[in-house]
Amino acid sequence: MGVAVSIQQLEKKFGGLKALAGVSLDILEGEFFGLLGPNGAGKTTLISCLAGLARPDAGALTVLGRDVVADYREARRLLGVVPQELVFDPFFTVRETLRIQSGYFDLRDNDDWIDEILANLDLADKADTNMRRLSGGMKRRVLVAQALVHKPPVIVLDEPTAGVDVELRQGLWQFIRRLNSEGHTIILTTHYLEEAEALCGRIAMLQQGRIVALDSTANLLREFSGHTLSLRLAGDSALPAAIAALASRQQAGAWQLRLPDFAAVERVLAALRENGLSIEDMRLTPPDLEEVFIRIMQKGRSA
Repeated sequence: MGVAVSIQQLEKKFGGLKALAGVSLDILEGEFFGLLGPNGAGKTTLISCLAGLARPDAGALTVLGRDVVADYREARRLLGVVPQELVFDPFFTVRETLRIQSGYFDLRDNDDWIDEILANLDLADKADTNMRRLSGGMKRRVLVAQALVHKPPVIVLDEPTAGVDVELRQGLWQFIRRLNSEGHTIILTTHYLEEAEALCGRIAMLQQGRIVALDSTANLLREFSGHTLSLRLAGDSALPAAIAALASRQQAGAWQLRLPDFAAVERVLAALRENGLSIEDMRLTPPDLEEVFIRIMQKGRSA
């Protein structure tokens, strides 16, 4: 498996602000890769450098081996970018917009592919509608369609579902998953961490222009999160000393315990049985990426 996107010691400043401070990572062909971070972490700056919209101050960046500065035209042809901002021309219909976008890549007579994109993004009935008459969610769908008209092997999605309804979100991800299964590399930035957890096989987290975490989603969940066991004990009972250190009290008789794995759940239940304690209610919550994200960001701020 080759490298789809290579980023090496990338730096970018805006005046006195260092937006990227030596970012290095490789994204493999066919990956579904997540790029996460709080606002101002450098995600959009990194994407802008990748798309040739901003020139790095230092470092190297390639798309399938093509340097985005020295070989801009070919690198850009290999890339499809869905921007975060809603940018559109109000004078054209949806189909005209996609035909114009195709022309930028010297593509003509590709209406069959345009029709397929429109159908998959639930835009077919809007094909002849002027862009300015579309809702915000519909306009965002057109941005996704524009990024796909030239069938790029690498697709960058910068907050693609912001302001999009649930039904479209599901349809969009079904289409993007299909493209990924066909070999397209997907790079996703999103504030919907449940989407990143469900979709991305590997994740990088940025903070203040630096990578503070880079690993598979499964490893991040395993290392930085854990199961949460919520218990309500009968009669406002106290926890046995052996497990009290794992717990935080929520209210009378109710406790939350952070546990590393399922085996720890059984140890807690055994300790409760041995001490003759009764459980009125119990809920086990699996690890999630939101908890991982918060812990890594807090760790980065204290470093």
